[in-house]
Amino acid sequence: MTTLAEAGRALALESARYAALGWMRGTAGNLSVVLEHDPLRLAVTVSGRDKGELTDDDVVVVDATGATTDPVKVPSAEAGLHGRIASVSGAGAVVHVHAFAPVVAAEYWPGGVELRDLEMLKGFGRAAHDDLVTIPVIPNGQDMRVLGDAFEAGYRSDTPALLVARHGIYVWGEDLRQARHRLECLEWLLRFAVETKRGVA
Repeated sequence: MTTLAEAGRALALESARYAALGWMRGTAGNLSVVLEHDPLRLAVTVSGRDKGELTDDDVVVVDATGATTDPVKVPSAEAGLHGRIASVSGAGAVVHVHAFAPVVAAEYWPGGVELRDLEMLKGFGRAAHDDLVTIPVIPNGQDMRVLGDAFEAGYRSDTPALLVARHGIYVWGEDLRQARHRLECLEWLLRFAVETKRGVA
């Protein structure tokens, strides 16, 4: 089981990595690590902090709905969606960034972004050939219960990612490392789709 201190260190390091890539500009984006599954408890990055400058202490514990009992720290506004994703998928970590290509891809293909026959799909956990991968897209909104319902309605266990239109991308995995690798590969794939106008039948 991951301790809160361990989660804080890991989340600060990952946030700095994504900020350096330009995927967490300003205070945008949020990351989480599951501390325990039953009942579900997650360590989530706090709201309103520069993601390139987080410290080990810039995390807060939330439940499956994104609620916290911490009287001081404010969790990310999207903590409830992190909780829903972890609950449904069984993931150990969820990352949400505002990389540009995924947002553009969701704009081009609001019904879902189709990818196939690309070697980088193996890094996302799918086959490089003869495997149609559709990354779901849901409308943006401020009610995390509504977004959670939309996510769950289109959830597939073999597609660990979600695009929120005009907002950003969520990717998850067994831990932060796996989630990062999946995100890096998927960002490349979506950038390829956008730049070549491929990825749609």
